[in-house]
Amino acid sequence: MEKKFEIKITPRTLHFKQPAGTSRGVYTERVSWFIELTSPGRPGRRGVGECAPLPDLSCDAVPDYESRLRAFCDRLEREGEIDYAAMEDYPSMLFGLETAMRSFNAGSAALFDTAFSRGEEGIPINGLVWMGSHDEMLARMEQKIEQGFTCIKLKIGAIDFDAELDLLKRIRDRFSHRTMQIRLDANCAFAIDEALYKLELLSQYAVHSIEQPIRTRRWGDMAALCRDAPLPIALDEELIGVNDPTTKEELLNIIKPAYIVLKPSLHGGMRGVEEWVRMARWRDIGSWITSALESNVGLNAVAQLAAHVYGDHITMAQGLGTGLLYTDNVAMPIEIRKDALWFNPGL
Repeated sequence: MEKKFEIKITPRTLHFKQPAGTSRGVYTERVSWFIELTSPGRPGRRGVGECAPLPDLSCDAVPDYESRLRAFCDRLEREGEIDYAAMEDYPSMLFGLETAMRSFNAGSAALFDTAFSRGEEGIPINGLVWMGSHDEMLARMEQKIEQGFTCIKLKIGAIDFDAELDLLKRIRDRFSHRTMQIRLDANCAFAIDEALYKLELLSQYAVHSIEQPIRTRRWGDMAALCRDAPLPIALDEELIGVNDPTTKEELLNIIKPAYIVLKPSLHGGMRGVEEWVRMARWRDIGSWITSALESNVGLNAVAQLAAHVYGDHITMAQGLGTGLLYTDNVAMPIEIRKDALWFNPGL
């Protein structure tokens, strides 16, 4: 039987321009597996996707990653369709295959027909400040402000808490919450018995939201925090590995977060993200979409998905400012202009 597609897998190591620090550790490089999809029946047509698991975080960051990915690619080559049921627990692989299929069918990097993919509108993004020393974070924060960002996201939890409070004070001394939005990401760094107290101190700086203040799989404790905290809480890591629709509903019903933060590589690929957004909307829970340190191939796909999911005229800042992270990134027709990501369909 003739194959419907032919798929080539190419691993590639990307190198960070500067160490990317989180409360779980520091990244200096990361490996992505790039998918190139062609078809004997459509010569000259090509689709590209990126499979980019994060070590110690992705539910599918397994030792035999490439061989499992190869098996899924072989099935797609034979059957011509993605087996979503089989790939439910492999979101980074699924996202790469979804991206490759969409770019193949579109014939370009414009994966959906949106104002963004037509180059008519940019997507507002937050300026991400990685962890570091107080002075390093302050310099990075100042750089983002100078570049024109009106939403600053700081990763906290790795340095002295008072030093982190000082960074927030410096922003609020110059900008009100009406002109500068502050988002925080704790990456599970707070101990349960101190989380509420820290959230109370953080709330005095008119923080928009904080992602994942405590570690995952403690739904009762997280639900209590969401109920009692003086600032909105967003779930991120809590959603990883939760791929069954019934369990998703239970999680949202019990915890009742203000927001969920969605990464296709971690949270079920494109289809999984769309399902999370639908479920959140039914419960009046907000959401935004962010990249997971992919190269520009994955970043473009995340941005294309965000424009498709949220429609034109997006006002909520998305987490798509990671295109300048690497010394050896992949060229794609996307660029940051001030505080928005734009797609150039002419390139």
